Amino acid sequence: MSSPHRARVLIADDREQNRYVLSRVLASAGYDCEQTGTGLGALEKARTLPDVVILDVHLPDISGYEVCQRIKQDPKTASVSILQISASFVSSDDRARALDAGADGYLTHPIDRVVLIATIRALQRLRTAETTARKAAHQWQSTFDALSEGLALVDQNGSLVRWNAAFAELCGQQVGLDSNMNADSLLDRLLGNNGRRGQSFTAEFAMARKTVQLSVRPVEAEGGESGRIVVLTDITDRKLAEYALRMAEKLAATGKLANTIAHEINNPLEALTNLIYLAGTATSLESAQSLLSRSEEELARIARITKQSLTFHRDTERPVPIDISAMIAEVVRIYERSAARRDLHLVCDGQSGMNVCGFPGQLNQVFGNLVRNAVEAAPPESRVVIRVRSIHRRGRKGARVTIYDRGAGIPPEVQERMFDPFFTTKELKGSGLGLWVSRTLVLKHGGTIRFRSSRRAGSSGTMFEVFLPVDGIEARGNLVHTLQGQ
Repeated sequence: MSSPHRARVLIADDREQNRYVLSRVLASAGYDCEQTGTGLGALEKARTLPDVVILDVHLPDISGYEVCQRIKQDPKTASVSILQISASFVSSDDRARALDAGADGYLTHPIDRVVLIATIRALQRLRTAETTARKAAHQWQSTFDALSEGLALVDQNGSLVRWNAAFAELCGQQVGLDSNMNADSLLDRLLGNNGRRGQSFTAEFAMARKTVQLSVRPVEAEGGESGRIVVLTDITDRKLAEYALRMAEKLAATGKLANTIAHEINNPLEALTNLIYLAGTATSLESAQSLLSRSEEELARIARITKQSLTFHRDTERPVPIDISAMIAEVVRIYERSAARRDLHLVCDGQSGMNVCGFPGQLNQVFGNLVRNAVEAAPPESRVVIRVRSIHRRGRKGARVTIYDRGAGIPPEVQERMFDPFFTTKELKGSGLGLWVSRTLVLKHGGTIRFRSSRRAGSSGTMFEVFLPVDGIEARGNLVHTLQGQ
């Protein structure tokens, strides 16, 4: 087995008898000692990094004060503990000069054996603590720099004090990070002047071809000092994946809508075909004109259904005012005939004149999905009730849409995963994305979506509720900004 490490002490003194005495005392306490009688010798041996240097002030070539200063100024030897000693420089000014030069301790002759050993041990403990702290700081810095997320620390005065490489990369060269930069100015450059502010908030912004999520959180250090941490996360891949899933669900919903539209068009198309045939075989002009007039009505009905199918998922580039009651009525009209084939009655109870700001195609997709699910869940010869009301929730004015069916209800194990992507109870008939996409779109509009379901006999059913604040998409939009010129 290897012997335990023995601390090394370098003794630099111009008097041989002093070096001998100090060496004997320290050796008896378990230290390995080296000796030198000059300042230059002390500088050279200090580069071997002894644990402690006992440095006499009076040396023949260089003052002990200067030797101490050089050791502490050299990055390689700066961590070496120095105990200065002297037999002639014993005043308070001498002690102060030594400590100013970087000495960690100061003793004068005659030096008590117990005091000497206790002082050496104290300096050794100090060096061990500093080494441990330095290693921990280095490990922390290495971890800090290795993180893929961008992190920046903000002090209590609001100044940027430290950041990692990922933070600088996500900010881009044009932001021009520098120490003591005002954090609020940085946030203004990233988010714009209209971004929501506070001690704790989350926002998104676009830079070049990336979408970046910015989070600000308060932190409190020891001593009551408070600051903030700013986190930048590249969420481009996540956004692209979410977009792809939304498009997949949109295509699936469009396919289901196309099936409904085909049934809707088939009836007036058959009637139109028969009417044109009868008009062609009519025996009188008056009869033919009557039949053609009815044909024109059926043709207008087909055109209206076609227009509905073409505009159902078509969206605008910017949010626009939307009459929610009119939108719900249009969705109900699309699914009325498919509901009638199952002996279901769709009841639309809406208050007119309620406008919210949003994207029509996205909200059509949400309500079309919820109404279709209700129609599929409701038992024959029952009603699906859709209500639209104007309400205030938590100080925000908006529209509440409820869709209620008298189906068997949703099992508890299914309720827990209702909004998970790819979760479906329809096996091959469902994509498992409908409710997940619906919630995503509702949240995008600053709203909420929730449900209640009962499986009790005689009172079973499910109700979905969507709340859309009047200014939801505008408030949400203030959190998403594009950094120009990147």
